[in-house]
Amino acid sequence: MGNTNLTFVTGGARSGKSAYAERLAAASGMAVTYIATARQHDDVEFSARIALHRARRPSQWDLVEESVDLATALRRTAAPQRCVLIDCLTLWLANLLFPVGEEVGSPDASARIEAFLSACEKAAGKIIVVSNEIGMGIVPLGAQTRRYVDELGRLNQRVAAQAGVATLMAAGLPLQLKP
Repeated sequence: MGNTNLTFVTGGARSGKSAYAERLAAASGMAVTYIATARQHDDVEFSARIALHRARRPSQWDLVEESVDLATALRRTAAPQRCVLIDCLTLWLANLLFPVGEEVGSPDASARIEAFLSACEKAAGKIIVVSNEIGMGIVPLGAQTRRYVDELGRLNQRVAAQAGVATLMAAGLPLQLKP
């Protein structure tokens, strides 16, 4: 069935997908809630990336930081005349499959994914979802990495199928995939 108000933005690392999604949200003319899925780490470089994203966001946007229960965060924030920007599925899925300090992924990862997809389908207002397209290279070494690439590829396909609009970012340029 899908949600015609759902926009999916994908692309490689540093392709411009987050900045593009932010421009879409700003141009919506609606109040914006930004759902950030990144977990804060001791990694200095990753913390700098998070700081860059924070500095780029308009101060009037609401911020929800949710690294695991994305379905609930979306259900709580989505509303008519509101734009919800989720950045990004790539980190969210990593949080589910490879929790920090744990040897095995979340036992309810599949249920959380299904709940998120259901929330996307039913969400009111404008929803923009950002995710990396990581399946365009060689088959990665290591079972865990292959599993992650496969799971993200399947998740991206399902979100794109639901979306009314899908865009692939390459070299900072939006390539319309759908409609």
